[in-house]
Amino acid sequence: MSFNIALTGLAAAQKDLDTTANNIANVNTTGFKESRAEFADVYASSVFSSGKTKNGDGAQTTMVAQQFHQGSLQFTSNSLDLAITGEGYFAMSSELGSQDYSYTRAGAFKLNKDNFISDAQGNFLQGFPVDASTGSTTSVSLSTASAMQIPDASGAPRATTNVYSSFNLDSTAVQPTIAFDPNASASFNSSTSTTVYDSLGQPHTTQLYFRKTATANEWEVYGTLDNQPFTSDGTAGGPFPIAGFTFDATGVPSATIPYSAAGAAGAPVAVTPGGTFDPLTLPSGAGTGLSTLLSNGATFPAALTMNWRDEANTTNKLPTQYASRFEVKALEQDGATVGRLAGVDIGTDGKIVASYSNGDSTYLGQVAMVRFSNSQGLQQVGNTSWKKSLTSGEPIAGEPASGTLGSINSSALEQSNVNLTNELVDLISAQRNFQANSRALEVNSTLQQAILQIR
Repeated sequence: MSFNIALTGLAAAQKDLDTTANNIANVNTTGFKESRAEFADVYASSVFSSGKTKNGDGAQTTMVAQQFHQGSLQFTSNSLDLAITGEGYFAMSSELGSQDYSYTRAGAFKLNKDNFISDAQGNFLQGFPVDASTGSTTSVSLSTASAMQIPDASGAPRATTNVYSSFNLDSTAVQPTIAFDPNASASFNSSTSTTVYDSLGQPHTTQLYFRKTATANEWEVYGTLDNQPFTSDGTAGGPFPIAGFTFDATGVPSATIPYSAAGAAGAPVAVTPGGTFDPLTLPSGAGTGLSTLLSNGATFPAALTMNWRDEANTTNKLPTQYASRFEVKALEQDGATVGRLAGVDIGTDGKIVASYSNGDSTYLGQVAMVRFSNSQGLQQVGNTSWKKSLTSGEPIAGEPASGTLGSINSSALEQSNVNLTNELVDLISAQRNFQANSRALEVNSTLQQAILQIR
């Protein structure tokens, strides 16, 4: 019997050595979780045996339990490297459209040849669908999750429909002595330009010219598109004024002067001092307005509005006329040409945002995260991945940084949670245990040999 007891001790010590050696071997494995060999004694007796004299039958391994405590973070320069701080796992699938998921905390991701986010084994990172403009998650169910793909272009261009322009006009300026000519700088006081985009995404330069009139605090505005003068109805002609401004004695807007296509000034329309200029809408469309100035087969699909303010309508960025040199306070527009991927950012909430060379930003999805009621019940499948089992419970999906799910750190990896110092101490302990059980076998062998040698 003592032979069997010593053998169970040797098997237990060997299991402890194997577990410790596996921990040490994976001390640098990203997302690895250390294991701990757990043992129990073996005790068997019949109803007629005396429990007071029963010594036990050895030891057995009850479980090699993984320890899912947090590993330290290692920061990298790859924005697709992801680490989870807190509870949760990434959901991965081996094939597109497959719902046979595996789960991991190893976030060393990269783009494959088709621009899908995947790991070194080719498994696809799963994500929830979101609204492309707001980033709002439309579903957090694993049944609606899909592989995350990063497109390399922003799609169709966006034609300009609004231009925002704000400025300070110099109140000390005097009226030019010659008629307005966009090619003669002496015929206007100041000018500014911005790029607008047509339906094909081709850029065009819109130039605005400001000319002081003979009336105090009154200005005329002229415009050109690619050096072609246009009128207030957006067609070629003139050059005629497309708008006019007046300011009060404090230098803030006091009236807007509309101009007809022929360039004749209409009656000033009074507005409250300190208000904004009325916007100027330039008609456009197929074969009309500004589109008639284009020669590349494109159009401006909708009217182009000149807003005399910044996009946010900020109070301190409204047009003014002070005794100061000409200054552009705001100049922007809402069109875009076709862009190429410039960068990918992933927030702590798992939202994936693609930035493009044309200035656009698009929400592509949200990294799917899951948790389990019993993580130690997960079934190991290798490559620092697990699958659900009967004892782990069903995966509970959710958004990162919500509820009990942890947050995501981009450009970081979770290192192995193995403490090498502790493992070396455990290795010594397991070795001593093995030696002691080996000694017990040796003593048993010596005793039996002595008995066999009795004459």
